[in-house]
Amino acid sequence: MKAPRVAVITAWMVALGITAAALVMAFVPWVQTANGDGMVVALDPDDRTADVSSLVSGRITEWYVKDGEQVAAGQPIARVVDLDPEYLTRLAAERAQIEAEIAAVTQSRATAQLDVNRTAALFREGLIARRDYELAQIKVAEGGAKLAESRAKLQRIDVQLARQSSQVVRAPRAGRIQAVNAGLSGSVVSPGSILATVAPETAERAVALYIDGRDIALVRPGRHVRLEFEGWPAIQFSGWPSVAQGIFDGRVRAVDPTSGSGGLFRVLVEPDPAKKPWPDLRFTRLGARVRGWIQMETVKVGYELWRQLNDFPLEFSKEIKASIGGKDGKGGSADGPGKDDDATVRKAGKPK
Repeated sequence: MKAPRVAVITAWMVALGITAAALVMAFVPWVQTANGDGMVVALDPDDRTADVSSLVSGRITEWYVKDGEQVAAGQPIARVVDLDPEYLTRLAAERAQIEAEIAAVTQSRATAQLDVNRTAALFREGLIARRDYELAQIKVAEGGAKLAESRAKLQRIDVQLARQSSQVVRAPRAGRIQAVNAGLSGSVVSPGSILATVAPETAERAVALYIDGRDIALVRPGRHVRLEFEGWPAIQFSGWPSVAQGIFDGRVRAVDPTSGSGGLFRVLVEPDPAKKPWPDLRFTRLGARVRGWIQMETVKVGYELWRQLNDFPLEFSKEIKASIGGKDGKGGSADGPGKDDDATVRKAGKPK
């Protein structure tokens, strides 16, 4: 009995599919990746969002900026005056009084020093008692103590005057007003109250990716990274990076030694100067979300499927294997093969 034609074709198609799948798994390469999500950040702290705070307590009398307005470094943001409008006048009067006190104490101390010189000469001639000479020295010491106390008072007054003179709050850097956080004019603020937020318009960008702890041990500075920016059209094939479209390149700059609150490790990625530049800051602003793939070792598709089905970590690089197995990189020592090293490699997901 002859088999139906449809069954024969189906059998051949299944056999060819299985053969093709086996060939793909056995010979087609696949680039392993440690992937994670993150955001665009600024490398330089001066390029990050800055809060403009009040240095003194008082009342806001005038605003010089609005939300979204562009400002230059040192441009006035708001004016804050003390709740007591006569406070500065009283401080100036108190300072003048302390200066007069310092002048009087200085003159009195100079006179006491002359008295010490006279009593010293009389004491050497035996015309006065030692006690009179010591009393003259005590007056000089007391004058020095009063002078030091008056100068300390003057310094405290100068500090208060310097703080109160900072009533015009200015922008710490050039940028754009992202938010005016205080209320209307007339609102009362305390020292440290955030009045506004200035966001930079130019910055040296980087990407902060957050990677699972299972893969972070194999991530090293200099590793190549593929990045997909939020809002930028892209097609990504993590195992075949040459096929991807709309993906940008970077390299690992640093890896945090400890994890964050969620158990993920931060990896800083900088632009790769040998590749095409990242999109302009207008399209990928600070804080924009990014998805990244840190490229690791190249393996076969079949091995990668087996690794993921067994939830094993990524393949060790030759350098890591050499550091585990010793300088010769063979996983053994002078006394014999290293069983612990072989076990470590097996745990990494490589079958023996």
